[in-house]
Amino acid sequence: MQVCVIGTGYVGLVTGVCLAHIGHHVICVDNNEAKVALMQSGQSPIFEPGLSELMQDAIQSGKIEFTTDLGAGVNHGEVLFIAVGTPPLPTGESDTRYVEAVARGIGAHLNGGYKVIVNKSTVPIGSGDWVRMLVLDGVAERQQTLVSSGNSAATTEMPVDFDVVSNPEFLREGCAIFDTLNPDRIVLGSNSQRALSMMRDLYAPIVSREFAENKLLPTVPVVVTDLSSAEMVKYASNAFLATKISFINEIANICDRVGADVTQVAKGIGLDSRIGAKFLQAGIGWGGSCFPKDVSALIHTAEDYGYEAQLLKSAVSVNQRQRMIAVEKLQQVLKILKGKTIGLLGLTFKPDTDDLRDAPSLDLIEQLHRLGARVKAYDPLVAQSGMRHGLSNVQVETDPERLADGCDALVLVTDWKQFLTLDYGKMAKLMNQPLLIDGRNFLNQTALEAAGFRYLGIGRQG
Repeated sequence: MQVCVIGTGYVGLVTGVCLAHIGHHVICVDNNEAKVALMQSGQSPIFEPGLSELMQDAIQSGKIEFTTDLGAGVNHGEVLFIAVGTPPLPTGESDTRYVEAVARGIGAHLNGGYKVIVNKSTVPIGSGDWVRMLVLDGVAERQQTLVSSGNSAATTEMPVDFDVVSNPEFLREGCAIFDTLNPDRIVLGSNSQRALSMMRDLYAPIVSREFAENKLLPTVPVVVTDLSSAEMVKYASNAFLATKISFINEIANICDRVGADVTQVAKGIGLDSRIGAKFLQAGIGWGGSCFPKDVSALIHTAEDYGYEAQLLKSAVSVNQRQRMIAVEKLQQVLKILKGKTIGLLGLTFKPDTDDLRDAPSLDLIEQLHRLGARVKAYDPLVAQSGMRHGLSNVQVETDPERLADGCDALVLVTDWKQFLTLDYGKMAKLMNQPLLIDGRNFLNQTALEAAGFRYLGIGRQG
């Protein structure tokens, strides 16, 4: 099928590349000329394991193209994905101006032939009908422009024919290629059987597990809903996972006080099939581009309709407090932090991504700096890329030994796999005090203590 993906951020680029990989002809559109030129050269503007290789293969096979020409993309695509960003506003609601601009732009270029317009961006509930209205506004504006210019084509244009589908994404940064080709489910929101049929055809190779790691699994469930319910599925999924993390962090804080070990507690409750083990890893809280934005947007939507989402507000409150748990543990051992040097192992909000958006490390840096500590940090990807944007009041080191040198404590912030095999014996000897706060309960306590460290986890007895 012929596909157009508008917006080449994280979701848009992964979606476009994976659809090209399974055999569709994709044109990706972005209004950033430098970014488009980079992608045309075969380089990915974002870090995601496996993405660059798939993108280069798709370019060489002619299955994917990149352009700034929205009209070319709209004319090419039978299915048009809107995949632009919807960043949070200070109020907590989503900023939908980019979605609005794209929807109007699509309308301005529609000219005969049936199209399925897909909301892939995470948009406020009820946006399906709103996008349809904006597309029609774009059509009307184009026709009005033609009339005003005396163009006779305005009276001979074919009527537009399209449907809007909600198709939320459930991608985890660092695992996005796997998640696209091996999804738990595909959600399609629409009342149009014609549009649903085309979307089923689009995803048929994925549904049949043709590109899955395990081809013997049952076919991927396709959940068909109305537009608003599909939009709610996305928000509810992320809100539930965020709440589950905040729950286990609350339990961890109680474990700290009563002498229990949250890792053992999580194992015990995770074996209950009604609960499950995923997202029961206690630590210093969640961040990134999705959980904070989506939970805040859902709280704001509830308020718009006269409901106070108290549970979701509590999940956010617990998460904000959790980021300071590492600082509290440092104060318990080191007492006064002024004049001390603290090293952070990891900066990104999770491993295998270069994303620093709402990363717990940023709050830690700010609080430690406010308390008078000198802050150093080492992150494998940040060190490799030289990325420094958004980082202040922190000295970014190029290797773990340089990080440890002269530190009074280390805090593991991001659970990068590389951190399991560092030479902690050497690092301990370089420190003023060999103290390590494991903010993800990720490292081996016995091995760390054998290397000379005093080890403190989250909700664990050390």
